[in-house]
Amino acid sequence: MKRREVLKGLGLATGFLVATPAALSVLQSCKGKEETWSAVFLNPEEKNLVANLVDIILPSGNTPGGLELNLPQFIDLMCMDTLSEEEQLLFHEGSKVFGNRLEEISGKKTKKAAKKDIEELFLSYFQLEPEDEGKVKYMLYGNRDDLGEIEKSNFDLYKFLFTVRQLSLLGYFTSEKVGTEVLNFDPIPGEYIPCIPVSEIGNAWTI
Repeated sequence: MKRREVLKGLGLATGFLVATPAALSVLQSCKGKEETWSAVFLNPEEKNLVANLVDIILPSGNTPGGLELNLPQFIDLMCMDTLSEEEQLLFHEGSKVFGNRLEEISGKKTKKAAKKDIEELFLSYFQLEPEDEGKVKYMLYGNRDDLGEIEKSNFDLYKFLFTVRQLSLLGYFTSEKVGTEVLNFDPIPGEYIPCIPVSEIGNAWTI
């Protein structure tokens, strides 16, 4: 199964987020200094982990990759500015769970683990059978306090992964570069044509 198909699984919304002006500003430069930027929310291990996950979710290719668009910086600011205290705590706890499980599998701490190890573990949480996918959805729509310790760890883990995935996609489609160079873009819209074959539309339009 291709990675994009796997990532379409568990298509759960984690709430509607609007990018803040500060977060949007980091998206205007298509090339950032990934190694030198200072995080305001992410700790050093999370900073490295989020950067790897962004590169896994939105790799460079025929279209700009997530790292080119400064998405780790965007996620850092969005977590600080838009998540509640409870959501921030779940993010940190979930990243710890992911890091611990990564170390169990690879024998390496998050900062030293290979991208391949991170990708395999990440995809394993989305490549589920329908029955298991249903269990995850049921768990996440429930009350965390009613869960056992193992389920609480899984709850935190999925909240972390969904937040990274959601913010990565939000930042990607909010960026100026993608809006003007990847999606269809017309700064001065013309006439309204209500009926056009889908085959003639091509990419989605920037609004």
